[in-house]
Amino acid sequence: MASQSFAHAIVRPPGPTFAQGLTRFDLDRPNLALARAQWEAYSRALETCGLTLTRLEPLTEFPDSTFVEDTAIVTARGAIVSRPGAPSRSGEVEAIRPALLAHFPDLAAIGAPGTLDGGDICDADGHFLIGISARTNPEGAAQLQAWLEARGDTAAAIDIRDRSDILHLKSGISYLGDNRLAVIPALADHQALRRFERVVTAPDEAYAANCVRVNERVLIAAGFPGFEARLTDLGYRPIVLMMSEFEKMDGGLSCLSLRIP
Repeated sequence: MASQSFAHAIVRPPGPTFAQGLTRFDLDRPNLALARAQWEAYSRALETCGLTLTRLEPLTEFPDSTFVEDTAIVTARGAIVSRPGAPSRSGEVEAIRPALLAHFPDLAAIGAPGTLDGGDICDADGHFLIGISARTNPEGAAQLQAWLEARGDTAAAIDIRDRSDILHLKSGISYLGDNRLAVIPALADHQALRRFERVVTAPDEAYAANCVRVNERVLIAAGFPGFEARLTDLGYRPIVLMMSEFEKMDGGLSCLSLRIP
């Protein structure tokens, strides 16, 4: 199965204020000890897939800072730091910058008035799907598209501002490699996705659509046997991970790392 391969990842554990982070859900407060155990299992899974990890220190002042994916877009041709749509997260970008500069000396940046969260950006082997959402505005999307296209990549925008069931685009789609997407039913027929083969989740397994292809494996959330069986039937080798504490905070598997080719 062909897909972009990764060699490194940047991760940051949930800090002591994790339960104070942003969420749309009225669920139980996350258990910090369990969240840290789930994060450690996730980090070990990345290492199992062959990645070398840069493990950053937790940031008490930024409750959402374990969701490092939102701070940057990393591609095979370079990286650009984001400008988060939630003002309380803006300091996370400067905090991640030194770790990114170690890999990308020519680090670009999204500028005002653009806003952009990395969770809205799906890299499908150099074709980028850009979600316009409550966190990523049209100006931020346009800046990213121009930056990508200047480097030889392509992009298409998907407006999800009318969708209350997903926060970011990648809450509802993930690239599996092989010109194939995992996708929730509500997005399955979107025109921008018709060029891909789509693996559509069952309505009651929508959270499973946020999965992560890492080299020859696919990380998936536990508790979705139908989706797991579907991937296995397609020839993938899933690694199943508990994500309960991150789901409470509107986070998924992709959110927890910046994966670097």
